[in-house]
Amino acid sequence: MDFLTLEALHAGLPPRQRLLGLDLGTKTIGFALSDIERRIATPLETIRRTKFQADARHILALLAKFEIGAMVLGLPLNMDGSEGPRAQATKAFARNLAGLTEIPIVLWDERLSTAAVTRSLIEQGASRARRAALVDRMAAAYILQGALDRLTSIARQD
Repeated sequence: MDFLTLEALHAGLPPRQRLLGLDLGTKTIGFALSDIERRIATPLETIRRTKFQADARHILALLAKFEIGAMVLGLPLNMDGSEGPRAQATKAFARNLAGLTEIPIVLWDERLSTAAVTRSLIEQGASRARRAALVDRMAAAYILQGALDRLTSIARQD
């Protein structure tokens, strides 16, 4: 299965629909939400991962609650751009999720997103416990904001 590119998403996405950003970790999933104009990503929540079906039900509920037009899922590539086991697991999760919804999924390079967010929280003086509570949803917002910025760039080229 091929996932949508941001260029293809831009061409087919109706106006005023939000995007949902996901940072898929091994133990948690961080979520972020765009505004309806798709300019700003805001951290939403973090859930503890359980079984795929339970995680998928939660995601499907968010898709309906916020009238999501597409999902942006962080793809954890290796620093050299290759795909390791985590990237393959993320793609498998995305394929399984795609079988449950018509909402398109875009995979977005998330290299260093968690590190950038963690560094920012440290600079702000957040305690280790506070960082642990925030990092996943903030990483989802970081991932989603990168995709939103790229979508804006694509729109300007039209």
